[in-house]
Amino acid sequence: MLRTALRNVFAHKARLLMTMLAVLLGVAFVSGTLVFTSTISDAFHKSSEKGYANVDVSIRQDGSDAPEGRDSLSTLDQRTLDKAADLPGAKSATGVVSGFAALSDKDGKLVGDGFSSQGANYYGGRDGKGSDPRYPMKDGAAPRAPGQIALDAKTAERTGYQVGDTVRMSVNGPVRTEKVTGIFTTDDGNVAAGGTLVLFDNATAQKLFAKPGEYTEISMRADQGVSQTELKKQAAGILPSGTEAVTGKKLADEESKQIEQGMSGMKTSLLAFAGIALFVGIFIIANTFTMLVAQRTKELALLRAVGASRRQVTRSVLIEALVVGAVAGLAGMAAGVGIGAGLRSLVGRMGTMPDGPLVVEPSTVVVSLVVGVVVTVLAAWLPARRAAKIPPVAAMGSVHAPSTTRSLIVRNTIGALLSAAGAALVLAATEMDDGKAPMGGGAALLLIGVFVLTPLLSRPLIAAAAPVLRLFQVSGKLARQNAVRNPRRTAATASALMVGLTLITGLTVIAGGVQQAIEKMASGSLKADYTVSMANFTPLSPEVEKELSRSDEVTATSPLRNARSKIDGDTEYLTGVNGSTIAQLTSIDFTAGGWSGVSSGKQAVVDEDTAKERGWKPGSRFEVTYQDGEKGRFSVAGVYHGNQMIKGIMVDNKAVTPHLTKVADMQVLAKTKGGATDEVKETLEKQLGNNPAVLVQDKKDISDGIAQMINILLNMLYGLLAMAVIVAVLGVINTLAMSVFERGQEIGMLRAIGLDRRGIKRMVRLESLVISLFGGVLGIGLGVFFGWAAGELISGSLETYSLVLPWGRMGVFLALAALVGVLAALWPARRAARLNMLEAIKTE
Repeated sequence: MLRTALRNVFAHKARLLMTMLAVLLGVAFVSGTLVFTSTISDAFHKSSEKGYANVDVSIRQDGSDAPEGRDSLSTLDQRTLDKAADLPGAKSATGVVSGFAALSDKDGKLVGDGFSSQGANYYGGRDGKGSDPRYPMKDGAAPRAPGQIALDAKTAERTGYQVGDTVRMSVNGPVRTEKVTGIFTTDDGNVAAGGTLVLFDNATAQKLFAKPGEYTEISMRADQGVSQTELKKQAAGILPSGTEAVTGKKLADEESKQIEQGMSGMKTSLLAFAGIALFVGIFIIANTFTMLVAQRTKELALLRAVGASRRQVTRSVLIEALVVGAVAGLAGMAAGVGIGAGLRSLVGRMGTMPDGPLVVEPSTVVVSLVVGVVVTVLAAWLPARRAAKIPPVAAMGSVHAPSTTRSLIVRNTIGALLSAAGAALVLAATEMDDGKAPMGGGAALLLIGVFVLTPLLSRPLIAAAAPVLRLFQVSGKLARQNAVRNPRRTAATASALMVGLTLITGLTVIAGGVQQAIEKMASGSLKADYTVSMANFTPLSPEVEKELSRSDEVTATSPLRNARSKIDGDTEYLTGVNGSTIAQLTSIDFTAGGWSGVSSGKQAVVDEDTAKERGWKPGSRFEVTYQDGEKGRFSVAGVYHGNQMIKGIMVDNKAVTPHLTKVADMQVLAKTKGGATDEVKETLEKQLGNNPAVLVQDKKDISDGIAQMINILLNMLYGLLAMAVIVAVLGVINTLAMSVFERGQEIGMLRAIGLDRRGIKRMVRLESLVISLFGGVLGIGLGVFFGWAAGELISGSLETYSLVLPWGRMGVFLALAALVGVLAALWPARRAARLNMLEAIKTE
């Protein structure tokens, strides 16, 4: 039986090629994802180790909550730094201070990705005249005075800046003009990932990112013969309250762990799409082995007649699957290594990852082989069982035994129960506060139920195409009959395409609704023509609002300023606004009261949720404790309907600003004389010095920004889901090829009685088109249902959400399904047309 199974594998190379391709693609995606993420993790881990090569122990804040009345736990000042340098086991100690610093290129655009645009201090020792071992100078000299900076070598290479050039940059809003005095090399992970690093002299960096004389961290080098653990013990004796000493190894491990956590989402997403491709491949594998078993009915029955047991027949089919899975797994693993190398090269060219070798871990090889073998064997198990049930007498009967009525009734009953349970669970989840898990389970049940019911659904849906198929006369009629002749085969083929289009359509429906909801929210909440914020949404300098107010175009402004406080022992953030102008800049729906009295600095407006939680209404009084320990008292002037853009407790800035350690704005709202026009926007940007770090956006810009992010995400998802569609194409080709092989005599007879080659090709193409459109219609229908259901969940937290049906894109998806059918039929149709009619007729 083993020799028989192996002989069958090699005897049906062409038949199994499509199955192997389906498994290969899915496995390649899995192994490629594992290779790519392992390579990136290893590269960043080694970069982290290099970045902390000059750090044996670091003193930093321990991250616990500050006590009431204190804005920060402690300060790391020059005195602490001197104590650290004087420790017996310390070779040197360096004060560290850093923060956001946006650099403009020669065209005035922001360099880096915004979030990794960093600034730091160049620490030249106690006298400021020494060198900083963290940043060896490649060219020029270190910054020693205000107005001087040094750039990392990669940023200098990208921008073309050289020593002596003048650059424009920003830290928190206002434009700064600095002179490049040096270019340095660094192993900083942010720079390796495509970010920028700008160095200032020590005093300037402290002024920009902390306070004069203070540091955010102190790093130490151990003397020769002193371990990191020993130096850490020595540092414990000089720690200010609220700080901790950690070893350089722990810092490197923490950064590596953060990188791995940050990549886990991407890794999970990629593996999920690989799983989808494999799930679609299961239909093809099961379909292929079902057809192979049907074609070998006589052969398997003869084996049973000469003494083979049912277990031996089942085992022979599973051995075939095992061989196919192992070969496909090996090929998929090799292809995956190539995919991983390609992705690594692509990302490396974009300058967003450090250099490092390609990493193929043993676990990747094992997972690839196991996935390939397990998926193939599981998919072949049912056909193997079916093969074992073939009675010996079938050796004398027909080649193809149709499904019994009883088996179809059982299948339809199971499918109906699964579909009903899944639909009921999805509908119930839409009414739950947190129905994500039930909805996911219901969606899976419904999808499986529809798959089980697909043979039943195929007849009426394909019959609906009969009027169109009649236009193609005999070829159209034969195509319709062939499509419903074996409903199980048609179902398995169409289901592969259905799964991919269900996901694509569902995601598109959700994205369209979210985009429209945000547009409604932006237009409904704001009267302001423009919002001004930092490019990476870090705090904005109050100077920006003052500069905007000086413009002749601006009629009203209001900075939005966050202030942490405590109310009844709970931490609560107050939003400071300009009480006299905020009514002109926002359009919020008050359920009681209004803005009147807020400008006095003694009244506040609160959103409905906060008011309900605390039992407030207009006239209610409450007390707050600010960061500096001072107390304030407010009365509620109004209660409004909040949303994701505007919510919380809002008071006048004059009440909160005196209690802030460092005054900064989240954003600034501005209203202009001429409204939102390109000319006015250009005027405002010019007023702010054409600052690349500052975003000036009108409502359309906000909406377009969200739409752009959604479209980028959707395009990525489309690209990943294309894998499932490619596998589905292979499934249609496989089905048609098998169908042509099975119907060789029939096709020969059709040719003999007058149907020409063109008619044969048209018949196969129409059959493929009908099956593909059947899968497309099911997929789009299910996708719309799932998109609606997910939208009902989203609407609970995003009130402006409403169902948006993307008719244009759904039309494209249906056209894509039709294209799949046309392309998949090219080779089978050509093969059918080339059959020799006499040889086909006499074939047993």
